[in-house]
Amino acid sequence: IISFPGGNTGVQMGGWFRNPVGSLADLKGVKMRIPGLGGAVMDRLGVVVQNLSGGEIYQALELGTIDATDWVGPYDDQKLGFHQVVKNYHYPGWWEPGPALSFYVNKKAWDKLPSTYQQAFEVACHEAAANMQMEYDAKNPPALAQLMKEGVKLHPFAEDIMTAARREWDAINAEKVASNAVYRKVHEHWSKFKDESDRWFNTAERAYGDFIYKSLDG
Repeated sequence: IISFPGGNTGVQMGGWFRNPVGSLADLKGVKMRIPGLGGAVMDRLGVVVQNLSGGEIYQALELGTIDATDWVGPYDDQKLGFHQVVKNYHYPGWWEPGPALSFYVNKKAWDKLPSTYQQAFEVACHEAAANMQMEYDAKNPPALAQLMKEGVKLHPFAEDIMTAARREWDAINAEKVASNAVYRKVHEHWSKFKDESDRWFNTAERAYGDFIYKSLDG
């Protein structure tokens, strides 16, 4: 296959909680809807992980079947109405710091396409990716402001939660690298790109953000 960009939400939120979690100990026994690798990490942190489809989450929160849920961010979360049931909104969604969507195309089928079709497809993919990111960047701010007007309280995840989550993720990642040859091959390329990307974003982007957001902290 060959891969093409298909969209991105930007960094997501850490989810909705019936009670705020102020430390790692507060996660123990919390019943949380969170799938995938994020769920695997949360499981190791003592969370009782639940896998529910999007359409089941609101009712599960309302009935107390779950205590917390992740989803996306202010714009999408507001549409599902989670703030009508619980008011504690945690951040960041460390398990989805930049969830990229992709289009996968069979290589043999791709090679048979006329070059004009290939170019049209590539342009459409890049347009979809750029538009999705821009829409979320435009729609999340007013949605967050409205949520806060309706009594939602923002909480950053505590340092010990972030540190423990990083430790457990590193352990899970190392296990997968050791046990899966395909994962290991992909991880080698991914980690190199990530390390270089992190160094870049830690330069100009971080310096600008650290300075400009001081006014919001004040």
